[in-house]
Amino acid sequence: MPEGPSIVILREQVAAFTGQRIERAEGSAKVDKARLAGQVVRGFHSWGKHLLIELEDVSVRIHLLLFGSYRINERKDSTPRLSLGFADGELNFYACSVQFIESPLEQTYDWSRDVMSDAWRPRTTLKRLRERPRLLAGDALLDQTLFAGSGNIIKNEVLYRIRVHPLSLIGELPAAKLRELVREARTYSFQFLDWKKAGVLKTNWLAHGKRTCVRCRIPLVKVKALGRSRRRAFFCERCQKRYGDSAQVGADEPRAMDEA
Repeated sequence: MPEGPSIVILREQVAAFTGQRIERAEGSAKVDKARLAGQVVRGFHSWGKHLLIELEDVSVRIHLLLFGSYRINERKDSTPRLSLGFADGELNFYACSVQFIESPLEQTYDWSRDVMSDAWRPRTTLKRLRERPRLLAGDALLDQTLFAGSGNIIKNEVLYRIRVHPLSLIGELPAAKLRELVREARTYSFQFLDWKKAGVLKTNWLAHGKRTCVRCRIPLVKVKALGRSRRRAFFCERCQKRYGDSAQVGADEPRAMDEA
């Protein structure tokens, strides 16, 4: 599933179509595509994992889900969910969710929840986290109401970097460690963006998809479905401290990488 930084890249790539009129709208998405033809693109926006196409009287939300993809000025062999044709190009989206947003985007989206937005406010996020003390650290970083745009890569990398076990309880983290979690979520998201653009994202992973802890030189633990989010986790049992007892919140037992 593409994470926030990848959607920012997509937004930048399609920005050239801003101000252009949609001459053709087709695809398998069950929305009124005829409504889109003739409308001028007012702008492209990103919120978390959503690409937003703002038109004259409606906006289109594209969510690439787990296996979605897109092509600019070219097509795949498969039928797109939505294809938008312009005078000098086209946008094609595949295996994604397509929805119309009728109300103004400013009324629909809280930009302060987007970890990559200029409206992001660490203090506001800290307040929201403190209101959910039984939330697991790993689940918190996947919660789009807290860290819109953060996904599984960001989760694993942030927790490894700040040395926090994913099964730690938010309410048990020391104040300084909680602030570090919030700060690193944003810092790493922009590093992710830079590395993705440079084509070196994977070479900079420290935990996600890795087998050995670079600090302790022992096998990392891999869990296929951890916490309530049921997502893959990679972490070190030695240097990532577990804060609080999360046994009652549905946590799975971890397994070392050589046993997974």
